[in-house]
Amino acid sequence: MSLTRRQVSAAGLGLPLALTVTGTARAAPRRPRPRTLCIAGDSTAAQKYADAAPETGWGMALPFLLRHDLVVAHHAVNGRSSKNFVDEGRLDAVLDAIRPGDLLLIQFAHNDEKATDPSRYTEPWTTYREHLRLYVAGARARGARPVPATAVERRRFDPAGDAVPSHGAYPAAMRAPADEERVALLDIQALSLALWQELGVEETEKYFNWTATEQDNTHFDPPGAIAVARLVARELLRTRVLAPRDVRRLDEVIPESWITWPDAVTTV
Repeated sequence: MSLTRRQVSAAGLGLPLALTVTGTARAAPRRPRPRTLCIAGDSTAAQKYADAAPETGWGMALPFLLRHDLVVAHHAVNGRSSKNFVDEGRLDAVLDAIRPGDLLLIQFAHNDEKATDPSRYTEPWTTYREHLRLYVAGARARGARPVPATAVERRRFDPAGDAVPSHGAYPAAMRAPADEERVALLDIQALSLALWQELGVEETEKYFNWTATEQDNTHFDPPGAIAVARLVARELLRTRVLAPRDVRRLDEVIPESWITWPDAVTTV
């Protein structure tokens, strides 16, 4: 094999032959896809838009408490239960997008409780648990980690000023399959109830969507969404779903101005 004059000169200088060969530049290595935390849930977690402000889903605040390389994907939708989320094909859409190493956070109960609506209602110890298992099995089948979370509590107080639970048997019904399936559980119901108790009747008004025209004791404003997102992030850390390197600002003030409401996307 004959060498070019340039290659002979390079060889005489003791340079590696491979370094002297010119050709097509190698493509830059692709950056690995960041891990994604997908939220399947209802209106308490969902992305809100400009026409709903100041109503805020806790999922909107969660990214401020997670590192940049852990992406939050908002799949929670107003009015959904564990049942109609599946029936409408929304779980299938999430599972189509999910990848190994991702997380699927599952929070339902608010709409499962609506016994007068057969499209949404599930019975805690039967159909609710059966639907939850679909989420767990679907995530696992794709190499993702299922993370059930008991439903955040509403703002309800008795005449004595004690925070009152509103979700009946649903939190216990979620804890049971979490134990059976050996998955980490975020007990947001218990933690939020304790937080509302600590804050008290008047102070909790500042955390819910109370406006001049509405007194909403289910959905949050920015302070409430931030407070609940902080509970979620701390539980993700406590249960070792996330490592300390995955979270941030757990004890820092998150400015309300960081919450924004984009315009709703309309389809023709």
